[in-house]
Amino acid sequence: MTDLITIDPDICHGKPCIRGLRYPVVNVLEWLAGGMTIDEILADYEDLTREDVLAALAFAARMTTVKRIEPLAA
Repeated sequence: MTDLITIDPDICHGKPCIRGLRYPVVNVLEWLAGGMTIDEILADYEDLTREDVLAALAFAARMTTVKRIEPLAA
């Protein structure tokens, strides 16, 4: 997953993205939550792979295990 989900301050304002592309993880999750299937996403966004979509789901699952969120110091 770490190779597929990247965080770069110069891409999408540092949001977690798929492979350094301009596809934020949150977009992939919203497409799935909105009812799109993985196959529909892959048909619409040809540079994404099934592994990319599954990595986005795994990333989201991992983020829900955080016990406490604290703001970062500026």
